[in-house]
Amino acid sequence: MPQPCTVVIFGATGDLTHRKLIPALYNIAADGDLPSALTVVGFARRDKTDDQFREELGDALKKFSRQTVREEVWENFTQSIFYHRSEFGDAEGYTKLAERLEKIDAERGTRGNRLFYLAVAPDQFEDICLHLKKSGLNKTREGSWARIVVEKPFGTDLPSARKLNATVSGTFAEKDTYRIDHFLGKETAQNIMVLRFANAIFEPLWNHRYIDHVQITASEPLGVEGRGPYYEGAGALRDMVQNHLLQLLCLVAMEPPTDLTADSVRDEKVKVIRSLRNMTGAEVAENVVRGQYAAGAIGGKDVQAYRQEERVNPGSMTETFVALRLLVDNWRWAGVPFYVRVGKRLPKSSTEIAVQFMSAPSVLFNKGGAVLDQNVLVIRIQPDEGISLKMEAKMPGAAIRIEPVKMDFHYGTSFGKASPEAYERLLLDAMSGDATLFARRDEVETAWKFIDAIEDAWHKPPAPPPLCPYPSGSWGPKEADELLQRDGRAWRRL
Repeated sequence: MPQPCTVVIFGATGDLTHRKLIPALYNIAADGDLPSALTVVGFARRDKTDDQFREELGDALKKFSRQTVREEVWENFTQSIFYHRSEFGDAEGYTKLAERLEKIDAERGTRGNRLFYLAVAPDQFEDICLHLKKSGLNKTREGSWARIVVEKPFGTDLPSARKLNATVSGTFAEKDTYRIDHFLGKETAQNIMVLRFANAIFEPLWNHRYIDHVQITASEPLGVEGRGPYYEGAGALRDMVQNHLLQLLCLVAMEPPTDLTADSVRDEKVKVIRSLRNMTGAEVAENVVRGQYAAGAIGGKDVQAYRQEERVNPGSMTETFVALRLLVDNWRWAGVPFYVRVGKRLPKSSTEIAVQFMSAPSVLFNKGGAVLDQNVLVIRIQPDEGISLKMEAKMPGAAIRIEPVKMDFHYGTSFGKASPEAYERLLLDAMSGDATLFARRDEVETAWKFIDAIEDAWHKPPAPPPLCPYPSGSWGPKEADELLQRDGRAWRRL
Protein backbone atom coordinates (compact mmCIF):
# COMPACT_ATOMS: atom_id res chain seq x y z
CA MET A 1 0.00 0.00 0.00
CA PRO A 2 1.58 3.33 -1.03
CA GLN A 3 1.56 6.32 1.28
CA PRO A 4 -1.22 8.92 0.89
CA CYS A 5 -0.23 11.40 -1.82
CA THR A 6 -1.53 13.76 -4.47
CA VAL A 7 -1.09 12.70 -8.11
CA VAL A 8 -0.88 15.82 -10.31
CA ILE A 9 -1.49 14.92 -13.96
CA PHE A 10 -0.23 17.48 -16.49
CA GLY A 11 -2.23 17.05 -19.69
CA ALA A 12 -5.28 15.87 -17.78
CA THR A 13 -7.72 16.37 -20.67
CA GLY A 14 -5.64 14.24 -23.04
CA ASP A 15 -6.06 10.72 -24.35
CA LEU A 16 -3.54 9.09 -22.01
CA THR A 17 -5.37 10.34 -18.91
CA HIS A 18 -8.75 9.16 -20.14
CA ARG A 19 -7.68 5.81 -21.61
CA LYS A 20 -4.98 4.69 -19.17
CA LEU A 21 -4.26 6.75 -16.07
CA ILE A 22 -7.72 7.25 -14.55
CA PRO A 23 -8.88 3.68 -15.40
CA ALA A 24 -5.66 2.40 -13.78
CA LEU A 25 -6.20 4.43 -10.61
CA TYR A 26 -9.85 3.40 -10.46
CA ASN A 27 -8.97 -0.30 -10.80
CA ILE A 28 -6.32 -0.03 -8.08
CA ALA A 29 -8.91 1.63 -5.83
CA ALA A 30 -11.52 -1.00 -6.70
CA ASP A 31 -9.01 -3.71 -5.69
CA GLY A 32 -8.51 -1.95 -2.35
CA ASP A 33 -4.85 -1.10 -2.97
CA LEU A 34 -5.02 2.70 -2.71
CA PRO A 35 -5.01 4.72 0.50
CA SER A 36 -8.32 6.50 0.98
CA ALA A 37 -6.55 9.86 1.17
CA LEU A 38 -5.06 9.56 -2.34
CA THR A 39 -6.01 12.61 -4.39
CA VAL A 40 -5.85 13.34 -8.12
CA VAL A 41 -5.43 16.87 -9.49
CA GLY A 42 -5.78 17.31 -13.25
CA PHE A 43 -3.72 20.19 -14.67
CA ALA A 44 -4.67 21.38 -18.18
CA ARG A 45 -5.44 24.44 -20.29
CA ARG A 46 -9.16 24.03 -20.94
CA ASP A 47 -11.78 25.71 -18.81
CA LYS A 48 -13.86 23.28 -16.80
CA THR A 49 -15.10 22.68 -13.28
CA ASP A 50 -14.27 19.78 -10.99
CA ASP A 51 -17.69 18.28 -11.72
CA GLN A 52 -17.30 18.58 -15.50
CA PHE A 53 -13.87 16.93 -15.30
CA ARG A 54 -15.23 14.10 -13.15
CA GLU A 55 -18.14 13.51 -15.52
CA GLU A 56 -15.83 13.29 -18.57
CA LEU A 57 -13.56 10.85 -16.75
CA GLY A 58 -16.56 8.74 -15.75
CA ASP A 59 -17.67 8.44 -19.39
CA ALA A 60 -14.16 7.40 -20.43
CA LEU A 61 -13.88 4.92 -17.56
CA LYS A 62 -16.91 2.99 -18.78
CA LYS A 63 -15.15 2.47 -22.13
CA PHE A 64 -11.62 1.73 -20.97
CA SER A 65 -11.70 0.13 -17.51
CA ARG A 66 -10.63 -3.55 -17.41
CA GLN A 67 -13.25 -4.12 -14.68
CA THR A 68 -16.94 -3.36 -14.81
CA VAL A 69 -17.37 0.03 -13.21
CA ARG A 70 -19.12 -0.20 -9.84
CA GLU A 71 -21.04 3.01 -9.32
CA GLU A 72 -20.53 3.15 -5.56
CA VAL A 73 -16.72 2.76 -5.96
CA TRP A 74 -16.57 5.39 -8.69
CA GLU A 75 -18.76 7.82 -6.78
CA ASN A 76 -16.47 7.52 -3.80
CA PHE A 77 -13.35 7.85 -5.95
CA THR A 78 -14.62 10.98 -7.75
CA GLN A 79 -14.55 12.87 -4.45
CA SER A 80 -10.76 12.63 -4.60
CA ILE A 81 -10.52 14.12 -8.14
CA PHE A 82 -10.06 17.84 -8.79
CA TYR A 83 -9.31 20.05 -11.79
CA HIS A 84 -6.78 22.90 -11.99
CA ARG A 85 -6.90 25.14 -15.04
CA SER A 86 -3.62 26.74 -16.19
CA GLU A 87 -1.30 27.12 -19.14
CA PHE A 88 1.87 25.04 -18.76
CA GLY A 89 4.02 28.16 -18.99
CA ASP A 90 1.98 30.36 -16.65
CA ALA A 91 3.90 31.02 -13.40
CA GLU A 92 0.76 32.15 -11.57
CA GLY A 93 -0.90 28.81 -12.34
CA TYR A 94 1.83 26.99 -10.41
CA THR A 95 1.63 29.39 -7.49
CA LYS A 96 -2.10 28.68 -7.26
CA LEU A 97 -1.42 24.95 -7.64
CA ALA A 98 0.99 25.09 -4.68
CA GLU A 99 -1.69 26.80 -2.58
CA ARG A 100 -4.27 24.23 -3.62
CA LEU A 101 -1.97 21.31 -2.80
CA GLU A 102 -1.34 22.76 0.67
CA LYS A 103 -5.10 22.96 1.18
CA ILE A 104 -5.52 19.34 -0.01
CA ASP A 105 -2.78 18.22 2.41
CA ALA A 106 -4.65 19.86 5.29
CA GLU A 107 -8.12 18.64 4.29
CA ARG A 108 -7.35 15.14 2.98
CA GLY A 109 -4.20 14.12 4.84
CA THR A 110 -1.92 13.65 1.82
CA ARG A 111 1.11 14.59 3.98
CA GLY A 112 2.86 16.76 1.40
CA ASN A 113 3.60 13.76 -0.86
CA ARG A 114 3.31 14.63 -4.58
CA LEU A 115 3.62 12.59 -7.77
CA PHE A 116 3.83 14.81 -10.85
CA TYR A 117 2.85 12.89 -14.00
CA LEU A 118 3.84 14.47 -17.35
CA ALA A 119 1.18 13.12 -19.72
CA VAL A 120 2.18 15.74 -22.28
CA ALA A 121 4.42 16.02 -25.35
CA PRO A 122 8.17 16.25 -24.58
CA ASP A 123 8.31 19.85 -25.86
CA GLN A 124 6.26 20.82 -22.77
CA PHE A 125 8.66 19.22 -20.26
CA GLU A 126 11.00 22.19 -19.99
CA ASP A 127 8.23 24.67 -19.18
CA ILE A 128 6.65 22.37 -16.61
CA CYS A 129 9.93 21.49 -14.88
CA LEU A 130 11.07 25.12 -14.83
CA HIS A 131 7.85 26.27 -13.16
CA LEU A 132 7.73 23.37 -10.71
CA LYS A 133 11.19 24.43 -9.60
CA LYS A 134 10.41 28.17 -9.46
CA SER A 135 7.27 27.57 -7.43
CA GLY A 136 9.13 25.22 -5.06
CA LEU A 137 6.80 22.32 -5.81
CA ASN A 138 9.80 20.06 -6.40
CA LYS A 139 10.94 20.65 -2.80
CA THR A 140 9.61 18.63 0.10
CA ARG A 141 9.37 19.13 3.80
CA GLU A 142 10.85 16.57 6.15
CA GLY A 143 9.10 13.21 5.96
CA SER A 144 7.41 13.86 2.58
CA TRP A 145 8.45 13.26 -1.04
CA ALA A 146 8.04 14.69 -4.56
CA ARG A 147 8.54 12.54 -7.66
CA ILE A 148 8.10 13.01 -11.39
CA VAL A 149 6.89 10.45 -13.95
CA VAL A 150 8.01 11.04 -17.54
CA GLU A 151 6.24 9.37 -20.46
CA LYS A 152 8.12 8.20 -23.53
CA PRO A 153 9.52 9.18 -25.98
CA PHE A 154 12.65 9.94 -23.97
CA GLY A 155 14.04 12.05 -26.80
CA THR A 156 14.37 11.22 -30.48
CA ASP A 157 18.14 10.61 -30.46
CA LEU A 158 21.06 10.79 -28.03
CA PRO A 159 21.46 14.61 -28.02
CA SER A 160 17.72 15.21 -27.46
CA ALA A 161 17.63 12.51 -24.76
CA ARG A 162 20.54 14.14 -22.97
CA LYS A 163 18.84 17.53 -23.19
CA LEU A 164 15.55 16.13 -21.87
CA ASN A 165 17.36 14.33 -19.04
CA ALA A 166 19.25 17.51 -18.15
CA THR A 167 15.95 19.42 -18.04
CA VAL A 168 14.33 16.93 -15.69
CA SER A 169 17.44 16.41 -13.53
CA GLY A 170 17.66 20.17 -13.02
CA THR A 171 14.39 19.89 -11.09
CA PHE A 172 14.27 16.36 -9.64
CA ALA A 173 17.02 14.02 -8.47
CA GLU A 174 17.50 10.80 -10.47
CA LYS A 175 16.09 8.74 -7.56
CA ASP A 176 12.86 10.77 -7.84
CA THR A 177 12.61 10.49 -11.64
CA TYR A 178 10.49 7.69 -13.11
CA ARG A 179 10.74 7.15 -16.90
CA ILE A 180 7.78 4.98 -17.74
CA ASP A 181 7.81 2.15 -20.30
CA HIS A 182 4.44 0.41 -20.15
CA PHE A 183 5.84 -2.82 -21.64
CA LEU A 184 7.72 -3.38 -18.38
CA GLY A 185 4.48 -3.09 -16.42
CA LYS A 186 2.98 -6.09 -18.15
CA GLU A 187 2.72 -9.12 -15.89
CA THR A 188 4.66 -11.46 -18.18
CA ALA A 189 7.52 -9.02 -18.61
CA GLN A 190 7.81 -8.82 -14.82
CA ASN A 191 7.73 -12.61 -14.66
CA ILE A 192 10.83 -13.08 -16.85
CA MET A 193 13.20 -12.68 -13.89
CA VAL A 194 11.14 -15.10 -11.79
CA LEU A 195 11.04 -17.62 -14.64
CA ARG A 196 14.80 -17.44 -15.06
CA PHE A 197 16.12 -17.09 -11.55
CA ALA A 198 13.53 -19.00 -9.47
CA ASN A 199 13.49 -22.17 -11.60
CA ALA A 200 16.52 -24.45 -11.52
CA ILE A 201 15.51 -26.12 -14.80
CA PHE A 202 16.08 -22.94 -16.82
CA GLU A 203 19.00 -20.92 -15.49
CA PRO A 204 21.72 -23.62 -16.06
CA LEU A 205 20.62 -23.80 -19.73
CA TRP A 206 20.33 -20.03 -20.22
CA ASN A 207 23.54 -19.51 -22.23
CA HIS A 208 25.33 -20.07 -25.55
CA ARG A 209 25.88 -23.77 -24.86
CA TYR A 210 22.17 -24.63 -24.96
CA ILE A 211 20.32 -21.75 -26.64
CA ASP A 212 20.43 -21.57 -30.43
CA HIS A 213 18.85 -18.12 -30.80
CA VAL A 214 16.19 -15.77 -29.39
CA GLN A 215 13.34 -14.09 -31.30
CA ILE A 216 11.47 -11.02 -30.04
CA THR A 217 8.42 -9.97 -32.03
CA ALA A 218 5.98 -7.07 -31.62
CA SER A 219 3.33 -7.02 -34.33
CA GLU A 220 0.16 -5.03 -34.76
CA PRO A 221 -2.48 -4.84 -37.51
CA LEU A 222 -3.05 -1.11 -36.98
CA GLY A 223 -1.56 1.60 -39.16
CA VAL A 224 -0.55 5.04 -37.89
CA GLU A 225 -4.16 5.82 -36.91
CA GLY A 226 -4.02 9.57 -37.59
CA ARG A 227 -0.61 10.01 -35.95
CA GLY A 228 1.16 10.67 -39.24
CA PRO A 229 3.21 13.69 -38.12
CA TYR A 230 4.44 11.90 -34.99
CA TYR A 231 5.31 8.72 -36.84
CA GLU A 232 7.07 10.62 -39.61
CA GLY A 233 9.43 11.98 -36.97
CA ALA A 234 9.90 8.64 -35.24
CA GLY A 235 9.56 5.44 -37.27
CA ALA A 236 9.51 1.90 -35.93
CA LEU A 237 13.15 1.85 -34.82
CA ARG A 238 12.90 4.89 -32.56
CA ASP A 239 9.26 4.37 -31.56
CA MET A 240 9.54 0.73 -30.47
CA VAL A 241 13.01 -0.80 -30.61
CA GLN A 242 14.92 1.84 -28.62
CA ASN A 243 12.68 1.43 -25.60
CA HIS A 244 10.20 -1.45 -25.53
CA LEU A 245 12.07 -4.18 -27.37
CA LEU A 246 15.54 -3.41 -26.04
CA GLN A 247 14.03 -3.50 -22.54
CA LEU A 248 12.63 -6.98 -23.19
CA LEU A 249 15.97 -8.09 -24.64
CA CYS A 250 17.69 -6.87 -21.47
CA LEU A 251 15.38 -8.90 -19.22
CA VAL A 252 16.12 -12.03 -21.25
CA ALA A 253 19.88 -11.48 -21.50
CA MET A 254 20.82 -9.89 -18.15
CA GLU A 255 22.91 -11.54 -15.45
CA PRO A 256 21.33 -12.28 -12.05
CA PRO A 257 21.26 -9.04 -10.03
CA THR A 258 22.77 -9.03 -6.54
CA ASP A 259 19.30 -8.32 -5.13
CA LEU A 260 15.91 -7.06 -6.29
CA THR A 261 16.49 -3.39 -5.55
CA ALA A 262 15.89 -1.02 -8.45
CA ASP A 263 19.52 -0.09 -9.06
CA SER A 264 20.80 -3.68 -8.87
CA VAL A 265 18.33 -4.75 -11.57
CA ARG A 266 18.99 -1.69 -13.72
CA ASP A 267 22.77 -2.10 -13.40
CA GLU A 268 22.50 -5.49 -15.08
CA LYS A 269 20.20 -4.18 -17.83
CA VAL A 270 22.65 -1.40 -18.71
CA LYS A 271 25.46 -3.97 -19.00
CA VAL A 272 23.45 -5.81 -21.66
CA ILE A 273 22.95 -2.68 -23.76
CA ARG A 274 26.65 -1.86 -23.46
CA SER A 275 27.45 -5.40 -24.63
CA LEU A 276 25.42 -5.11 -27.84
CA ARG A 277 27.77 -5.33 -30.81
CA ASN A 278 27.88 -1.95 -32.52
CA MET A 279 27.39 -1.94 -36.27
CA THR A 280 29.09 0.12 -38.99
CA GLY A 281 27.32 1.21 -42.18
CA ALA A 282 28.03 -2.04 -44.04
CA GLU A 283 27.09 -4.16 -41.01
CA VAL A 284 23.80 -2.28 -40.63
CA ALA A 285 22.92 -3.12 -44.24
CA GLU A 286 23.69 -6.78 -43.53
CA ASN A 287 21.95 -7.10 -40.15
CA VAL A 288 19.03 -4.65 -40.25
CA VAL A 289 16.01 -4.63 -42.57
CA ARG A 290 13.67 -1.66 -42.75
CA GLY A 291 10.29 -1.82 -44.44
CA GLN A 292 7.18 0.25 -45.10
CA TYR A 293 3.67 -1.08 -45.53
CA ALA A 294 2.02 -0.88 -48.93
CA ALA A 295 -1.69 -1.31 -49.68
CA GLY A 296 -3.21 -4.65 -48.75
CA ALA A 297 -5.92 -6.24 -46.62
CA ILE A 298 -6.30 -6.74 -42.86
CA GLY A 299 -9.09 -9.02 -41.65
CA GLY A 300 -10.70 -8.98 -45.09
CA LYS A 301 -10.75 -5.19 -45.24
CA ASP A 302 -8.70 -3.22 -47.77
CA VAL A 303 -6.26 -0.74 -46.26
CA GLN A 304 -4.15 1.94 -47.86
CA ALA A 305 -0.39 2.25 -48.04
CA TYR A 306 1.56 4.23 -45.43
CA ARG A 307 2.35 6.95 -47.98
CA GLN A 308 -1.38 7.45 -48.54
CA GLU A 309 -2.12 7.94 -44.83
CA GLU A 310 -3.37 11.31 -43.61
CA ARG A 311 -0.59 13.89 -43.03
CA VAL A 312 2.17 11.55 -44.27
CA ASN A 313 4.71 12.64 -46.89
CA PRO A 314 3.77 10.90 -50.21
CA GLY A 315 7.47 10.22 -50.74
CA SER A 316 8.12 9.21 -47.12
CA MET A 317 11.16 7.05 -46.32
CA THR A 318 9.97 6.37 -42.75
CA GLU A 319 10.06 2.71 -41.76
CA THR A 320 6.94 1.04 -40.34
CA PHE A 321 8.75 -2.30 -39.95
CA VAL A 322 12.22 -3.16 -38.79
CA ALA A 323 14.01 -6.48 -38.27
CA LEU A 324 17.41 -6.71 -36.63
CA ARG A 325 20.01 -9.40 -36.02
CA LEU A 326 21.74 -8.42 -32.77
CA LEU A 327 24.66 -9.99 -30.92
CA VAL A 328 25.38 -9.60 -27.21
CA ASP A 329 29.15 -9.77 -26.85
CA ASN A 330 29.61 -11.31 -23.43
CA TRP A 331 30.46 -14.78 -22.16
CA ARG A 332 26.87 -15.94 -21.64
CA TRP A 333 25.64 -15.03 -25.12
CA ALA A 334 28.75 -15.37 -27.34
CA GLY A 335 27.57 -16.23 -30.86
CA VAL A 336 23.84 -16.40 -30.01
CA PRO A 337 21.84 -14.11 -32.34
CA PHE A 338 18.86 -12.14 -31.02
CA TYR A 339 16.39 -11.55 -33.86
CA VAL A 340 14.09 -8.60 -33.19
CA ARG A 341 11.22 -7.48 -35.39
CA VAL A 342 8.43 -4.96 -35.05
CA GLY A 343 5.89 -3.77 -37.56
CA LYS A 344 2.57 -2.15 -38.33
CA ARG A 345 -0.13 -3.60 -40.60
CA LEU A 346 0.94 -7.16 -39.80
CA PRO A 347 -1.71 -9.94 -39.61
CA LYS A 348 -2.27 -9.96 -35.83
CA SER A 349 -1.54 -8.13 -32.60
CA SER A 350 1.08 -9.99 -30.59
CA THR A 351 4.22 -9.42 -28.55
CA GLU A 352 6.29 -12.43 -27.58
CA ILE A 353 9.78 -13.66 -26.78
CA ALA A 354 10.78 -17.08 -28.16
CA VAL A 355 13.88 -18.77 -26.72
CA GLN A 356 14.89 -21.53 -29.11
CA PHE A 357 17.15 -24.23 -27.69
CA MET A 358 19.80 -26.27 -29.51
CA SER A 359 18.64 -29.44 -31.26
CA ALA A 360 18.98 -32.70 -29.38
CA PRO A 361 21.18 -35.37 -31.06
CA SER A 362 18.89 -37.42 -33.31
CA VAL A 363 21.04 -40.59 -33.41
CA LEU A 364 18.47 -42.75 -31.64
CA PHE A 365 15.72 -41.88 -34.09
CA ASN A 366 17.61 -41.76 -37.40
CA LYS A 367 16.27 -45.13 -38.61
CA GLY A 368 12.69 -43.97 -38.38
CA GLY A 369 13.51 -40.85 -40.40
CA ALA A 370 12.29 -38.63 -37.56
CA VAL A 371 13.16 -34.96 -37.70
CA LEU A 372 13.38 -33.56 -34.19
CA ASP A 373 12.03 -30.08 -33.60
CA GLN A 374 13.93 -27.75 -31.31
CA ASN A 375 12.51 -27.03 -27.87
CA VAL A 376 11.09 -23.51 -27.74
CA LEU A 377 10.15 -21.52 -24.65
CA VAL A 378 7.65 -18.80 -25.59
CA ILE A 379 6.91 -15.88 -23.27
CA ARG A 380 3.72 -14.14 -24.41
CA ILE A 381 3.74 -10.50 -23.34
CA GLN A 382 0.40 -9.65 -24.98
CA PRO A 383 -2.34 -10.63 -25.56
CA ASP A 384 -3.18 -13.86 -23.67
CA GLU A 385 -0.29 -13.38 -21.26
CA GLY A 386 1.47 -16.60 -20.40
CA ILE A 387 4.33 -18.99 -21.09
CA SER A 388 4.51 -22.16 -23.19
CA LEU A 389 7.19 -24.80 -23.74
CA LYS A 390 7.31 -26.89 -26.90
CA MET A 391 8.89 -30.32 -26.53
CA GLU A 392 8.95 -33.66 -28.35
CA ALA A 393 6.71 -36.60 -27.39
CA LYS A 394 5.85 -40.04 -28.75
CA MET A 395 2.46 -40.42 -30.38
CA PRO A 396 0.30 -43.27 -29.02
CA GLY A 397 0.72 -46.52 -30.95
CA ALA A 398 3.18 -49.32 -31.67
CA ALA A 399 5.41 -47.28 -33.99
CA ILE A 400 7.89 -44.66 -32.76
CA ARG A 401 6.32 -41.52 -34.12
CA ILE A 402 7.50 -38.26 -32.62
CA GLU A 403 5.41 -35.08 -32.61
CA PRO A 404 5.89 -31.73 -30.89
CA VAL A 405 3.55 -30.99 -27.96
CA LYS A 406 3.09 -27.86 -25.89
CA MET A 407 2.93 -27.25 -22.16
CA ASP A 408 1.00 -24.02 -21.69
CA PHE A 409 0.50 -21.63 -18.79
CA HIS A 410 -2.08 -18.82 -18.96
CA TYR A 411 -2.25 -16.14 -16.28
CA GLY A 412 -6.02 -15.84 -16.41
CA THR A 413 -6.77 -19.55 -15.94
CA SER A 414 -3.89 -20.42 -13.59
CA PHE A 415 -4.55 -17.68 -11.06
CA GLY A 416 -8.28 -17.29 -11.57
CA LYS A 417 -8.18 -13.58 -12.24
CA ALA A 418 -7.16 -11.18 -14.99
CA SER A 419 -3.72 -9.61 -14.89
CA PRO A 420 -3.71 -5.94 -13.90
CA GLU A 421 -3.05 -3.41 -16.63
CA ALA A 422 0.55 -2.26 -16.99
CA TYR A 423 -0.24 1.28 -15.80
CA GLU A 424 -1.76 -0.06 -12.59
CA ARG A 425 1.49 -1.70 -11.55
CA LEU A 426 3.63 1.23 -12.69
CA LEU A 427 1.55 3.86 -10.91
CA LEU A 428 1.58 1.82 -7.71
CA ASP A 429 5.37 1.45 -7.95
CA ALA A 430 5.89 5.18 -8.55
CA MET A 431 3.70 6.04 -5.56
CA SER A 432 5.57 3.45 -3.47
CA GLY A 433 9.02 4.66 -4.53
CA ASP A 434 10.00 1.45 -6.37
CA ALA A 435 11.89 2.34 -9.58
CA THR A 436 12.73 -1.23 -10.66
CA LEU A 437 10.44 -1.18 -13.70
CA PHE A 438 11.42 2.32 -14.80
CA ALA A 439 14.31 3.29 -17.07
CA ARG A 440 17.36 4.98 -15.57
CA ARG A 441 19.13 7.87 -17.26
CA ASP A 442 22.24 5.90 -18.32
CA GLU A 443 20.01 3.10 -19.62
CA VAL A 444 18.11 5.50 -21.90
CA GLU A 445 21.21 7.26 -23.18
CA THR A 446 23.15 4.04 -23.83
CA ALA A 447 20.21 2.65 -25.82
CA TRP A 448 20.03 5.84 -27.89
CA LYS A 449 23.75 5.66 -28.66
CA PHE A 450 23.26 2.17 -30.10
CA ILE A 451 20.14 3.12 -32.10
CA ASP A 452 21.68 6.35 -33.45
CA ALA A 453 24.45 4.37 -35.15
CA ILE A 454 21.79 2.44 -37.10
CA GLU A 455 19.84 5.59 -37.98
CA ASP A 456 23.05 7.28 -39.18
CA ALA A 457 23.84 4.35 -41.48
CA TRP A 458 20.33 4.56 -42.96
CA HIS A 459 20.78 8.15 -44.01
CA LYS A 460 24.42 8.30 -45.06
CA PRO A 461 25.47 8.35 -48.72
CA PRO A 462 26.56 6.89 -51.04
CA ALA A 463 24.28 3.80 -50.72
CA PRO A 464 22.02 3.64 -47.65
CA PRO A 465 20.12 0.35 -47.22
CA PRO A 466 16.88 0.19 -49.21
CA LEU A 467 13.42 0.75 -47.75
CA CYS A 468 11.62 -2.54 -48.48
CA PRO A 469 7.87 -2.40 -49.18
CA TYR A 470 5.57 -5.13 -47.85
CA PRO A 471 1.83 -5.68 -48.41
CA SER A 472 -0.42 -4.83 -45.48
CA GLY A 473 -1.58 -8.10 -43.94
CA SER A 474 1.73 -9.87 -44.57
CA TRP A 475 4.49 -10.61 -42.03
CA GLY A 476 6.80 -7.98 -43.47
CA PRO A 477 9.22 -7.75 -46.40
CA LYS A 478 10.89 -10.89 -47.82
CA GLU A 479 14.25 -9.36 -46.87
CA ALA A 480 13.33 -9.93 -43.19
CA ASP A 481 12.84 -13.65 -43.93
CA GLU A 482 16.16 -13.73 -45.77
CA LEU A 483 17.86 -12.22 -42.71
CA LEU A 484 17.20 -15.49 -40.85
CA GLN A 485 17.47 -17.79 -43.84
CA ARG A 486 21.13 -16.81 -44.23
CA ASP A 487 21.67 -18.34 -40.76
CA GLY A 488 19.60 -21.44 -41.56
CA ARG A 489 16.72 -20.24 -39.39
CA ALA A 490 13.18 -18.91 -39.84
CA TRP A 491 10.77 -16.62 -38.00
CA ARG A 492 8.25 -18.32 -35.76
CA ARG A 493 4.63 -18.40 -36.86
CA LEU A 494 2.56 -16.39 -34.40
